[in-house]
Amino acid sequence: MSRSLARFRSRTLVALCLACGTLACGGSEAEEDPEIENVEPPPPRPEDEPFDLPGIDTSGLRAADARRWRGLVTSLTTPCGQPETLRECVEGVVSCGDCVPASRYLLRLVAEGEDTRRIRELYRLRYEGEPTRIDTMDAPIRGAGGSELGAEVTIVEFSDFECPYCGAAAPLLERLLEELEGDVRLVFMHYPLSGHEHAFEAAKASIAAGRQGKFWEMHDLLFANQTALTASDLARYAASLDLDLARFRGDLEDPEVAQAVQAQKDEGRRLGVSSTPTLFVNGRRFEESPDSLGAYLREALGS
Repeated sequence: MSRSLARFRSRTLVALCLACGTLACGGSEAEEDPEIENVEPPPPRPEDEPFDLPGIDTSGLRAADARRWRGLVTSLTTPCGQPETLRECVEGVVSCGDCVPASRYLLRLVAEGEDTRRIRELYRLRYEGEPTRIDTMDAPIRGAGGSELGAEVTIVEFSDFECPYCGAAAPLLERLLEELEGDVRLVFMHYPLSGHEHAFEAAKASIAAGRQGKFWEMHDLLFANQTALTASDLARYAASLDLDLARFRGDLEDPEVAQAVQAQKDEGRRLGVSSTPTLFVNGRRFEESPDSLGAYLREALGS
């Protein structure tokens, strides 16, 4: 065999071996290395080990969602100011009455498909720090408002009569007040957006009607007719409610009425409100889907 042919065959064999990977470092020989075989696998994470918590039923979760929930309860700390995790709290390491409801809250969010990062943010809003103090400035109340009823849950709504989302929220809130009668009350705060031409005047009209004991009746009319909020429309609604029209018109022009609207909007700005509707439940900002509000309220009531 000529030297040139031998060199060609040798190079071809090397190329084939490289292509097959037989000359790659740590190939098949690594699998036979006894030291590598005896390396201990990393210990499982706490959330990878299936566990149950007293009073919490996770049987309805898919396996992946159950792992996500376990990861949350083994990493998030208690809502009662203790450094222990939710899991430790529920298992009795510390005593806190909020740990089981908080763990169930996480369970619901996971089951609803919320992103894990989003769940952590919602948990922070609901359980971390002190509830927000809101100056409701004698704002109108619907639902369990009297001290003799002792409403357990208070919703503060910052709203705009020209906002279509506020209009959609109005019947939902009314329905929940009926379903949870005696336990929940709604406090209405004005937040007319500058981009809504008639919102400020509509807010003034509701206060003027309120001076004659018809705030909520005007509230319902304004939301039912959001595309008809001119001055003549407002006067027509006042007449349909049998208001004293002269007094109604006078109250619309009263500077104190405009100041009341602006004061409530200023309070909303202080709290970081920038859009409507914005809801606070017992001083906690609610940022879930409106469809979840009923579940959120029942959780707050412990039902």
